[in-house]
Amino acid sequence: MDSISIIGAASVLGAGLAIAIGSIGPALGEGRALARALDSIAQQPDESNTITRTLFVGMAMIESTAIYCFVIAIILIFANPFWNYVTAQAGGQ
Repeated sequence: MDSISIIGAASVLGAGLAIAIGSIGPALGEGRALARALDSIAQQPDESNTITRTLFVGMAMIESTAIYCFVIAIILIFANPFWNYVTAQAGGQ
């Protein structure tokens, strides 16, 4: 296996791990936040507007972690900074 194949395999594996591990936490956090918000709305229906607004802001903050992991995976797959280095060392440029 040459170095370009190793870099490609490591990039795909790293991207898969980034998405897999990086989406578990936000998914669990969003589920827990939604469950708590629904419990709060059930107990205090008059405050549903405030609870919903706060829930959406919190969900956006939680989701940003998964989006960062997605961006890292896309960079690893499509704009890998190691490709140019490896091809230059191999004499491709």
